[in-house]
Formats: sequence, C-alpha cells, structure tokens
Amino acid sequence: MIVIAVLAILLIGWQLWFDQSDVVSLPAEGIVNFLKVTEGFEISVFAKDLPGARVMARDPFGNFWVSRTKDGIISTLEIQNGKVVRQGDVLKDLNKPHGLAFDYKFPFSLLYAESDKISRLPTYSDGGPEKIADLPDGGRHFTRTLGFGPDDRLYVSIGSSCDVCVEENNQHAKIFTLDRVERGFGPLKEFARGLRNTVFFTWSYVDGRMWGTEMGRDGLGDELPPDEINILKEGGNYAWPNCYGKNIHDTNFDKNTYFRNPCMEPFETPSYIDIPAHSAPLGLAFIPEEGWPEEYWYDLLVVYHGSWNRSEPTGYKVVRAKLDAKGKFTGFEDFVTGFLTDGKVLGRPVDLLVQPGGTVYISDDHAGIIYKVNRK
Repeated sequence: MIVIAVLAILLIGWQLWFDQSDVVSLPAEGIVNFLKVTEGFEISVFAKDLPGARVMARDPFGNFWVSRTKDGIISTLEIQNGKVVRQGDVLKDLNKPHGLAFDYKFPFSLLYAESDKISRLPTYSDGGPEKIADLPDGGRHFTRTLGFGPDDRLYVSIGSSCDVCVEENNQHAKIFTLDRVERGFGPLKEFARGLRNTVFFTWSYVDGRMWGTEMGRDGLGDELPPDEINILKEGGNYAWPNCYGKNIHDTNFDKNTYFRNPCMEPFETPSYIDIPAHSAPLGLAFIPEEGWPEEYWYDLLVVYHGSWNRSEPTGYKVVRAKLDAKGKFTGFEDFVTGFLTDGKVLGRPVDLLVQPGGTVYISDDHAGIIYKVNRK
C-alpha cells in the first residue's frame, strides 16, 4: 500500500508539473515512458545526469565521450557489457565545446572543437590538449562541429554570427577543411559557403557524398523559411543570407535590384530536402545494412531539436528520411516522438550514433539523457 501511495504522489506531481509549465523536468525513466518509437524497435535510458549533452563519440574501447556545450565540459562514459558503469568529466572550463571526432589513423587521439579553436587530446595518457587551429569565436551560432571525411580531410562547420546579415568575418557561415600534414593539420581551407547554421553533417556510405542539416532564419513567420537538408559540394554556395530553400529570394532582407535572378543555379545551390520551418534539424546519420530491416537501408535518420519561436511548436522528434540507393528522397516517417507531449517539452534530441545491429543512441541536451533505441 505504501508503494502504491508513493507512486500516486509521484504521478500527481508529474501532472502538476505538466499543468504549470511548457517546459518540464521529469526523472529520466519518467520521460522515456512518454516516448514512442516506430514499430519493431524499443527505447530505453542508456545514460543520464548529463546536463546539456550534445555530441557523442565512441573510442576504440567502446566508451562514450560527450560534449556538454553549455557547461563547458567533455564527459566520458565507461561501458562494460553494453551498460554505463562509470561516468565523469575529463575536460572542464572549456569555451562552449561541441564537435568531437576520433582520428581513425590515431584511434586514441580525440579532436574537439570549442567556439574559438580545435584541439587534440591524447586519451588514456598523461598528455594534455594541443591546439591545432584557431576559429572565429562567438557570434549567435557558436557551435563548431568536426568530422573526418572519406577523403581523409578534417571538416569543421562554423555558423553565422547573426540571424541574417552580411558577415564581416569571412570565416562565418561556412564549412572548412584541414588537410593532413607531417606533424598534424594544415590551415583552414574553405569548402562551402552560404550556410547559416549547418550544425551537423555526415557522409553517405554508398557514394561518399556529404550531407548536412541547415537551419533557416527567424522573423518570417511560422511557415518560412524552410529548414533544409543539403548535399554539400566543394565550392558550393548555399545562398544564405539572400536566398533560402529551393532558391527563394529573401526580399525581406535583400532589397537590392538585380539584372538576373540572384537565386539561381549554377551560382547558388538550392536545398535538397525542405523541412518544416523552425524544426531545428541537428544530428543526421545514414542507416547501415548490417542488422537493420531491409526497408531502412540507405535511409537517413534526422533529429529535429524543436522550435522555440513558433506559435504552434514543431519538431521535437527523430525522423527517417526515406532514400533509395541513389539518394532520391521519397518522404519522411516518424522514428521517435513524444519529446513534446501535450504541449509540454520533455526533451530536445540533438545527436545520433547509429550502429550496426539495429541500434541508435540519441543525446538530449534538455533532459541530460542519452537514449538507446534498439531493434526488438
């Protein structure tokens, strides 16, 4: 009877929380009870007590490294038999750490990006961090994301310093690469421009093309501009701040007069896939063949972090973008929902680690949780 009474009090407390705020905090196990995953899969709490959890990376031992941007921390999760047995903070007092990437040529070398620089850390050793590149600090979009491409170059994304503007610093709103050199990495080289806030990117294992999510600007209402998924090509101009979506001219910002349409190929590259405005797409990852249902092969999982500036909230879920073997888009399907329940924000998903065997890990910077979704 005592147990039943305690459970009843907890349920009443949760309901009061729901009634009083649009943003709520529940125990991790309470949140996961509201989440719904597509048929054939199940979801559980893999790790918790990770406020602001953003990017995840796995080292050769299978342990997780997690950036916690708001708190200036990079944490580790020690894994044994598929479970977290210990967690702790390895690096503290950082300047908004975000991107993490292990160097596959030096598997115990972790590269991490703060707002103002990229550093390299020898893990499981007494060595300290070494700066390998300076980045432009601050601005509205201060996250810097890292990844090694199939061409062996290191990539870093740098968002715009503003909502919509002409940048004074030409390193903003772009993606750069760094070539390997004898003792590390060379200088930043521009790869693509006109990208307001491409926080996450990845590569297709089928053809090696680079894909990235892109957030549209604010101030044009609930339905404009669309957020985007782009196929990113070297030398490409993705047209921010003057254009958005399928090469639509942003006349609210750009009031110049032109002899030609300022938003047209081959000068500017349109979005590949449009996403409902203010969904705030973040992490994306291609689904491998091994251990996943055949109908998922070649598809892309995409995180919608969720709106903060829309009269009716949107996003707050993970979706599956259906693609054929050549990358042709055929539609979206919900994969995980429930982060927004009855108008209340329970969580905000961020990053994805998709694994063979039908497993994907999802970070949540609102709830401070890493979820595990696996095939039943």
